Amino acid sequence: MTNIHSENFKIGILGGGQLGRMSLQEAYNLNLHIDILDPSENAPCKNMANNFVVGDFKDFDTVYEFGKDKDVVSIEFEDVNSDALAKLEEEGVKVFPQASVLKIIQDKGLQKQFYVDHQLPTSKFELIQSKEEIQNTSLQFPLFQKLRTSGYDGYGVTKINNREALENAFDKASMIEEAVDLDKELSVVIARNEKGEIKYFPLVELEFNPKANMVEFLFSPANVSDEIEQKAYELASKLIEELKMVGLLAVELFLDKEGKLLINEIAPRAHNSGHQNIEGNYTSQFGQHIRAILNLPLGSTDLILPSVMVNLLGDEKANGTAHYEGLEEVLSLKGVYPHLYGKEIVKPFRKMGHITIINESMEKAKQIARKVKSIVNVTSK
Repeated sequence: MTNIHSENFKIGILGGGQLGRMSLQEAYNLNLHIDILDPSENAPCKNMANNFVVGDFKDFDTVYEFGKDKDVVSIEFEDVNSDALAKLEEEGVKVFPQASVLKIIQDKGLQKQFYVDHQLPTSKFELIQSKEEIQNTSLQFPLFQKLRTSGYDGYGVTKINNREALENAFDKASMIEEAVDLDKELSVVIARNEKGEIKYFPLVELEFNPKANMVEFLFSPANVSDEIEQKAYELASKLIEELKMVGLLAVELFLDKEGKLLINEIAPRAHNSGHQNIEGNYTSQFGQHIRAILNLPLGSTDLILPSVMVNLLGDEKANGTAHYEGLEEVLSLKGVYPHLYGKEIVKPFRKMGHITIINESMEKAKQIARKVKSIVNVTSK
């Protein structure tokens, strides 16, 4: 059996942001050796990786050269060169998630069509090449338009209220979908290893910042019926099995006001909707990702305590060297765990960290979370 703890066993991750940083923290516990490729010389992983390589993870040759001496290659960001990963797979490197899975998820149009082809519920949509095509849509307004590729964290998404409101529409290949009459936004993080073992984390509930269209609060477990919860797990399990994916998959869901669950989007990696499980669950999503790609037994995802996560976003006027106001005050609170991502520069609504609150009472955890949100501010000096 291969000794995965040996320095000769090489793991490579494309992307050196906060997700890679938290993955490395888990990797240290298993004495794993992980190299990181990232285009930024000041990426959060720069001082933590076994070997940190500055390079473009969208460039074929760069990704291929980085990966060809690795035993396993994975990602912390899906917008990477999947053709280079496919070539590495052909040459015997294990790539998780697989290049074929990435190609589907990288294109929101292919992603939506996958749901339809596998009888997975999602909102009504159309694929378009230019914004003029929106004039002829049969879909009901308001609509959301999403670029087919390279959109993330609310970027590459715009709302179109009617046929006359096309001034902010993208004039690129995109997907338009009907707005859902929302009750709640939910998420399930699920993992699958090469043996086919599957484990999912408890369903979580998301609350968004309306200005940034990014998660502001996360509640674990979600406040939904047992029936909705079980349906969410069934959908996530079917998705990861139909994809035949190895690794970690975040499944973002809409719950409409009629009680119907719809798949919004998926991400084949650790996800913002799973950060609270570092303290709130027996296994974190980062540890689970490592277990999955190395074909290790998957860890228990049971709750330790109810938890709330607060995203630390850059102040809307911030632009410069990051300064954290109120951190000392929240450090004095019981059950409060800050995670700063090591980003030197703060910009408006940039993800700079998160804070998890655990408590025996979800209501108490929510109260503390609202207090934390009011105290901590990420500004620029």
